[in-house]
Order: sequence, then structure tokens, then C-alpha cells
Amino acid sequence: MNVYPRRELFYKKPRTNIYRLFFLMVLILGGIWLIRGVDQGEIERPFTATATPTRSVDSYALEGDAQFTAGNIDAAITAYREAVRVDPANAQIWANLARVQTYSSALLTTDPARLARLTDALGSIDEAARLAPDDSTVHAIRAFVLDWNANASLVCTAEELAVAPTCDAVIGLLTEAEQEAVRALQLDNQNTLALAFYAEILVDQQKWNQAEQYILQALEREDAANLMDVHRVYAYVLESLGLYNQAIQEYDKAILISPNLTFLYLRAGANYRRLAFGSLNEESALALYEKSLEYFQKAAQINEQLGVLDPVPYLSIAKTYSQTGDYFAAALNVQKALDYDPGNADTYGQLGIVFHKSRNFEGAIPALKCAVRGCTAAESCEARGGCAEGDSGTAVTGLALSPNTLYYYDIYGSVLAALSRPRQNYCQEALQIFAEMRAGGYDSNPNIAFDMQSGETICAQVGVTPIVTTTSSPVTNDAMTPTQTP
Repeated sequence: MNVYPRRELFYKKPRTNIYRLFFLMVLILGGIWLIRGVDQGEIERPFTATATPTRSVDSYALEGDAQFTAGNIDAAITAYREAVRVDPANAQIWANLARVQTYSSALLTTDPARLARLTDALGSIDEAARLAPDDSTVHAIRAFVLDWNANASLVCTAEELAVAPTCDAVIGLLTEAEQEAVRALQLDNQNTLALAFYAEILVDQQKWNQAEQYILQALEREDAANLMDVHRVYAYVLESLGLYNQAIQEYDKAILISPNLTFLYLRAGANYRRLAFGSLNEESALALYEKSLEYFQKAAQINEQLGVLDPVPYLSIAKTYSQTGDYFAAALNVQKALDYDPGNADTYGQLGIVFHKSRNFEGAIPALKCAVRGCTAAESCEARGGCAEGDSGTAVTGLALSPNTLYYYDIYGSVLAALSRPRQNYCQEALQIFAEMRAGGYDSNPNIAFDMQSGETICAQVGVTPIVTTTSSPVTNDAMTPTQTP
């Protein structure tokens, strides 16, 4: 029997396609390679977020320089802190941070805030000195930081200042600062900053002739013309010699180099005000006061442009208006300062003094209470003359009795006694204030003693007996000066 093969119409013999097999093998091998690469981290997984680039230390340092020159001191400090976080072994950045921290203390209005900032600066420069013990500039800046830390109102106790204008802590810091300046010059006798900062230390040691010699040497250096620090220190030396006009000229040179540093305007304005205060011609004095206000207002404008809420320029404006007898304008500017820093007890004290000078004794009491005893949020609004809508006020912690706050205590006690009547008697608080002042030894000052005796006499007339205390130690007349604002 013959069987014929199937026709291809119904059956096709299977055939192998070599190209298809090759393509499949490539896909399999590629998949294995891809999975292995992802597992080993050689290939990034899809849709992974892009990593944020890390900024370099130079980038932060340049930002710090730019912010300092622009006058935004807090932003400069932040940038330098980031720089040392990235490169903690960089002594130059630590030194720059210390320099800016020290200058920034001039813009703070209370002793605790200034002391905290200067302590931070000392910590920064100590780290720089540890990292670079033979760097002349590091030693020069350390001399500068130590000198600014040698502030009697910050490092001396009230008991020490009661018997002398300084204390061992100040003398020790100035001695160490001088040693640092000498060390910086030994390492590099051409270091302009070292010469300038040494001159500043010598002024604080009351060695004015030597200070003038060193700052003049600094001015002879080629780079002096472009260093703000040199012109600032020269102005400081001239101030100490009573040459206020020349000091203003040097501050103006410093301002040309760093036109947005507000503390330079504040010092120049203070020199104009000092000239006005000593002027024998009323018309000339008014013109000088106007120049003073221009500098303070320029500082306020710079802060406003930078978004810096700094109350110091307004306090300086207020002090100038107070000297011209325009107490209304003075009060408005102190209140403006309180808008920026509503918890600052010292500023309430200044407002109370302005009210007292303008014979607004009733208004002086709540402001001085906030300064001396502290006050609640609601009381702070009353002291400020009212808070804006939505502002519930700020609780204020009172200032301890010290040579810097004595004036507030004296005026507060005197006003309380003066306004006491049988039906509205403030004498209990007034006599308590006087007792604290007497216990601190401040009654040895004849002006203070007279105010206390006058107040106690008034209180005796309304039937309140003075509190008997024991004097601890005498004070000098210098103790009457409150915290200074340029």
C-alpha cells in the first residue's frame, strides 16, 4: 500500500530560528547584569530622588564675609557656623567667626546678652588658637576678643564695682589681651590688625600715648586703607583723646569701606552728639544734634532694608531727642524700640527715665516697674502706652540692682514716694527700693543719699516708717550711670 506524505497545506515541518534564540539570550543576560548592578549599587534605581549637593566651606565663608559687609551680622554668624561645621579644623574660619561675634555684641542692649555673645566669641577664638598656635592673625583677633571681654560691667561683681571702677577680672583679661597682641607681632611685626588691636588695648589700659604710636604704625601699612578695623580703632583712639571731629572723620572712612555696618554710624552719631553737648553756641549745638540724628536714622534705615529688627538706633535717636528736650519724640522712639524687643527690661527703664524727665510721673511708674521688678504681659502693654491689635504683651523679668541699673532703682523709688498720698500710698514699695539700695552701699553717693532721704521724708509724712538696713560697702559717683547706648 502506498502512503503519500502530508501536503504542506495542512502541515508545516517545525524549523529553529537562530536569530530569535540569540535575541532571547541577549535579553536574559542583560536582565541578569541589570539586577546585579542594582543590587551592588553600581546602577541607581529609577525614580530615586536626586541628592542635594553639599556646599563647600569656601562657599559658607564667602557668604559670611558678604553678610558681614552687608551689615547682616546674625546671618554672617550663621554662615560662619556652617563653615566650621563643614570644616571644623579651619582655624581661619574660627577666627573670622570670633571677630564677627565680638562686633555683634555692640548691637546688643543688655549686659547678659552682650556677655553671652562675647563668651561665644572667646570660645571660637580659643578653638582657632588651638588649631593654629603660630598664626599671627589668630593671635591678633584673640587679643581683640579678650579686650572686648574686659568690660567691667560684664565681668565684675556689684560689690567689686562698689569700691573701684574696675576689678581683677578686667585687669587679667587686659593683661592676657596685651600678651596676645605682643605674640602676634612677634610672629609677624608687619601684621596691621595686630598693631591696630594692640592700640585699642592700650587705650583701655589708659596708655594713650603708646596707643597713638601703634595705631599710626598700623596706618602706615599698605593694606591699612582698606581695613575697616584700622579706621575704627583710630577713631576710638581719637575719641579717648577728646578729638571728636577727627574721630568722626575716621568713622566716615570706616563707613566707606563697610557702608552697611550700623555700629559705625552709631559711634559717629554719638561723637556728633558729644560735640553738641559741649557746644556753647545754641545754634551750632542744634546743627550738631541734627547731624547726630542723621547717622542714627541711617543705621535704622539700613536695618529696615536688611530686615534686621534692631532697637539700638531708635534708642540712640531717643537719647538725642532727650538731650534736646524733645521728650515726646524721645518717648516715641523708645516705644519703637520696644516694638522690636518687647521683653527688654533695660529699654523699659529708659522709657521710664524719659517719662520722668518730661514730668509724666504717672507714666514713669509702670515703665520703671517693668525695669526694676518685672511685669506681666498685660502690665507691659500699659508701660508701653498700649499694645497694637493682636499683641497681648510680653512678660518682663526685672533687672537686678547693680551700678548699671542703680539709676532706674533711684528714680523708681523717688517717683513712688513723690506720688504717695494717704489714699494712694506707694511708700511700702518705695521704702523697700531704698532699703535695697542702702544694703548695697549705694547711699554713700551724695546724690543717691539725697533722693533716698527726700523719699523717706515724704513717706514719713504719710505715716510709713523707713526700713532700717545695714550698709554693706561704699560706692563711687560713677555708679549712677545706667547702661549706655550710643
